[in-house]
Amino acid sequence: MTKDIIALTGKMPDAWSVVAGLLAGGPELRLRTAGEGAVLQLCDEGGRPLVSVESPVLVQVPGETARLLGPEAATDGDGPVWWVEARASTAVPEAERLAGAFAGRLAGMLGGTVWPPGAGEAAGDGEPVPPGVTAAPAPVAAQPAVDVLTDKVAVVLQDRPVIAMTAWLSDARRATVASDRGLQIVTPHTSRLSFATRSVLFGPPSRWVVQDGEGGYYDGLSGAVLSWRDGAFGPAPGESGETPVAEIFKDTAPTRERQLAVSVRTAHPADEQLVLGGALEAVWQTATGGPPAGWGTAEPVNLPWSRRRLTELAHERAPESTWTVAVGTPERPAVATLRVIRTKEGVEEDITFTAGYGEDEQPPLDGLAELAGELVSRHNLVSLLVQLRAAGRDLSVPARLQAPPVPVGFALGAEEIREIGADHARRPPLTVRPAQLGAAARPGFYYPLGDGSSADGWTHLDILMRHLRRTAAPSAEGPGA
Repeated sequence: MTKDIIALTGKMPDAWSVVAGLLAGGPELRLRTAGEGAVLQLCDEGGRPLVSVESPVLVQVPGETARLLGPEAATDGDGPVWWVEARASTAVPEAERLAGAFAGRLAGMLGGTVWPPGAGEAAGDGEPVPPGVTAAPAPVAAQPAVDVLTDKVAVVLQDRPVIAMTAWLSDARRATVASDRGLQIVTPHTSRLSFATRSVLFGPPSRWVVQDGEGGYYDGLSGAVLSWRDGAFGPAPGESGETPVAEIFKDTAPTRERQLAVSVRTAHPADEQLVLGGALEAVWQTATGGPPAGWGTAEPVNLPWSRRRLTELAHERAPESTWTVAVGTPERPAVATLRVIRTKEGVEEDITFTAGYGEDEQPPLDGLAELAGELVSRHNLVSLLVQLRAAGRDLSVPARLQAPPVPVGFALGAEEIREIGADHARRPPLTVRPAQLGAAARPGFYYPLGDGSSADGWTHLDILMRHLRRTAAPSAEGPGA
């Protein structure tokens, strides 16, 4: 399995230093650009890429390198660092050494380090690639992150502590969607998914394919045993006809750490004065006591948090949707994805947020009704769903069985309540009465569902949804969560 190699430098890698680093591999190699100039490729004599290098990214958010690469990648202080990522062709054993030579030369020239540790040392002498070496053929090489391409799926091999939604992986995902394929990410069982990567892996044939260490494979999210057949990884039924669950997936230990998950949808009228990100900022403030630390269109998250810049990006990309990821500080782990969608009625924001809490930390369940009120009054709330579950504080997703989340609160905005009918909406058959939110003439409601300590939250949510949908107006599509 290939290992991507990353140079972390204190100085900006200009075009000449990047070229010099690439040409450390030998004079018979060729240089070209791809991805509208965003990717440099070092190619063999036949023009096939051996190593592809993403444009340098200035990471200005403290803790990002350690979050994605592990503590050994932590940089000195909180200053910015340039992240330069190289990906070697999986078809050429020498390509990984060449990527290491590039990263080592770059770090040596500009002052920095190479991840994984030692990757640039053995290859730092710049010895040329042996004659006759060739890289993977097109069309796989046309998309640097893709290692295997079939009619059904694009397969990406990754070996990192955390499988982040990098620019490579984001490009591969867009390409698979455009070509009506699934995305399958293959990793060792020791790898974890970042929250952002987990958020885009839904629905077969897209999967997280995990090596079990004994020559087999399983789905990292469901545990289903997998096998390669007909051009994709899929469930491997046992003798009974049912797909077994991998034993390693069930090898898990209980935890007293918890995660608070918040899903929010807002809908704003089209307005030139609209500034996005307010609902996300309100959720973050309630859950962590402060705003997001940074945001970006991929991981590592590289930009300090700015609602203005977020809005400008979404405006530039309209009418296409805009997907972004935001992160918190190392002291208070939190991460969210935000999708901005232009509709006929205006602009929608779909937010998925999660914050992590240690054994001695309490999620702010008492503040949820106040948060819902702010979302209704100031941010055009459509719906809010809050869930709590036992899971790791660091928010990465292991290839192991995890406790399911339990709903603790649900809210609907004024327009959704108008369609249902306020009198009906305020009288669900639940023990705890809902809190009325916003203006009395156009109220929203927040419905407490429990404290997350038992599965009763799901029962209460089911009762509530059945009640709300029972007398919804014919024009309503029903309250979404």
